[in-house]
Amino acid sequence: DFGESKRKNKIIHRAKRQYLYSFNSNFHKDAPKNLLLIYDIPEGRKKERDWFRRQLKNFDFIMIQKSVWVGPSPLPTDFVDYLKRIGLQKEFKTFKLAKSYI
Repeated sequence: DFGESKRKNKIIHRAKRQYLYSFNSNFHKDAPKNLLLIYDIPEGRKKERDWFRRQLKNFDFIMIQKSVWVGPSPLPTDFVDYLKRIGLQKEFKTFKLAKSYI
């Protein structure tokens, strides 16, 4: 049934929009950049990958290479919980640096 299919597409589209939820940064501008973050989000999840990059910028992370970033730690708990909920928790790794990158 065409109507049923159209309704399902609308629901799926709404679900995908959730990835655009924006998190505010509670980090002070002078916070040490002592967290190295490396990610590999597949091309098929481009929207999530772009969203993830925007969030890192919101948290005052800087890009060292395309998928290697450094910023303040720790990542906010609600952000990490959200990454788990949308299935990105296995797509990135973090490493605490002994001293600030900058």
